[in-house]
Amino acid sequence: MRVDFVDLKARYEEEKKELNECINRVLAKGNLVLSKEVDELETDICNYTGSRYCVGLNSGTDALMIALWANGIGKGDEVIIPSISFFATVGAVVHVGATPRFCDVNADMNIDVEYAENLITDKTKAIMPVHWAGRTANMSKIKDLAKRHTLLVVEDSAQSMGGRYNGQHPGTFGIAGAISCHPLKNLNGLGDGGLLLTSTDEIYQKAKRYRNHGMVQRDKAEIFGINSRLDTINAEVIKFRLRGLDKVISKRNENVRLYRELLNIDEITFPVSACGSDIDTQVMFIVRAKHRDALKEYLKSKEIEALVYYGTPLHLHEATINLGDGPGSLPTSENICSEVLALPHNQTLTSDQINFVCSEIKNFYKR
Repeated sequence: MRVDFVDLKARYEEEKKELNECINRVLAKGNLVLSKEVDELETDICNYTGSRYCVGLNSGTDALMIALWANGIGKGDEVIIPSISFFATVGAVVHVGATPRFCDVNADMNIDVEYAENLITDKTKAIMPVHWAGRTANMSKIKDLAKRHTLLVVEDSAQSMGGRYNGQHPGTFGIAGAISCHPLKNLNGLGDGGLLLTSTDEIYQKAKRYRNHGMVQRDKAEIFGINSRLDTINAEVIKFRLRGLDKVISKRNENVRLYRELLNIDEITFPVSACGSDIDTQVMFIVRAKHRDALKEYLKSKEIEALVYYGTPLHLHEATINLGDGPGSLPTSENICSEVLALPHNQTLTSDQINFVCSEIKNFYKR
């Protein structure tokens, strides 16, 4: 039995008719850039998340970078980020000219707010919580911290589309939130895509100009921007898939519950949810596994695809090593990264496949 980490081909087979209709509908109209389909998606996202504004962009990475830029964060400023995340989190900070301050994490793999408070200096302008794997960070504590120290909250919500924390959608707690529509996300397009959420008109207007070379009309540029336009075909596909997002999240949570039931062994530690989290999106199902690397290779020999997300904390990459305090400085992050393993749990999997994965994990540890 083969178990893929994610099966985009299977999803295409499920949605082939609707996806082809989306593509044909767009191509028949002949408008592929900044069309009304993008406007419609942005409206639908606002209705779904409760955000006042949404801007469709080329990627979640661009959404992070534009959110920082639009808030005036740049050279000489510091932004606090957790050391467990995808590299785009630190990359966005550096690209706008700011300095990242790496923060340790809690057992839920999200930012440790008490640790973050000790990092605040007179240069600190923002804190960027990451809702890692779709588990919302403790936004109650983060908002309190930001209020006491007059910090902006920019949420890296790349993996949290469809989540809820105390009834509120992640990405809507701060001045801006960035969402990814990469193919590995629950809400995905046909390639890269991103969304910027904000409740502030000023940020919204800046983001719209910045994504289109700084232009407000075809022959009028107010600022220097970039090309980060979400294309029309992707917008139409994402708009279609938004209607089924809750079902995808429900199925992934069902698969995670089955893992927890079948894999109750000492060698595997399951992640915990953040306090106040109502719905975890389960973009990734990351466990901590003893003898992680050997287990991963064993599963590979059984045609089970499990992936390491991620084995290197942000402060220990070659590109970032001079920005932090080096090995040993963030022990919780470093210990977690030495054990993390993402198991296949996508919505196309059957219970038989999950039973097979759990059986082989138990067989490995019996050895």
